[in-house]
This record gives sequence, C-alpha cells and structure tokens, in this order.
Amino acid sequence: MAINQNHIVEEFNGMKCAIVEKNVSKERVDFLQQLLQFNKYNVVIATSPAPKAAPAKPLAEGEVAPPAPETFSVGVTDLTFNSINAIFGRLLHTPDGHVVTLAYWHQRESVSHDEIPYYEDI
Repeated sequence: MAINQNHIVEEFNGMKCAIVEKNVSKERVDFLQQLLQFNKYNVVIATSPAPKAAPAKPLAEGEVAPPAPETFSVGVTDLTFNSINAIFGRLLHTPDGHVVTLAYWHQRESVSHDEIPYYEDI
C-alpha cells in the first residue's frame, strides 16, 4: 500500500512495479522506456484498462462510435522509484549527458536545459 499518491506500487505481468505513469499513449511509452532504460531501470509496460467513459451522446443512424484510444501503464521494478524525487533530486540523465528537467520529462523541450533552475523556468 502506498503512503501517498506519489508512490504507487502495482503488479504488472506478475511483477511488482513502482508506477511511473498511467494511461499514457504509445509515443509517451516509447519516450519513457528509452529514458528509464538509459538510466538502468527495468521497465515494465502493461495495457491499461479502457477508461470509464461518460455517457455517450446518441449516435445518428449508421454512425459508428469511435474506438477508445489504447493506453498503457509504465512501471519500473525498483519499488523505491518515485518520478518526482528522481526529477527534482537530479537522479535521471538524458542520453546526451544532461540532467532531466521537469520540462524535458513532460516533453515540452527536446533538449534538457539543466543549467536553468526549475523555479526560473517560466
């Protein structure tokens, strides 16, 4: 059981994992998997259950409902991993040698500008 919502542990494919992110797209999975494997974490990917949808509006005759987007959950086998602590503790590095910043983690920047403190990054 987690102490708080920032440190969740679940079982994926028979292995206990610390949750990195849930309900993410395939592109986000690819980014996180590459980054975490570079930092020597064992990454486990699992398909997320379909999200609970709000009541759908009635469809016109002959109209087909769009399929639910496929989402995934990403976890690591290191049960002590916490993404917030890893980012702000400057524990993760990019393949080009920079420290992972919050903007890089959220993919707002393609290059991590670790020389700029996070509280100055507006």
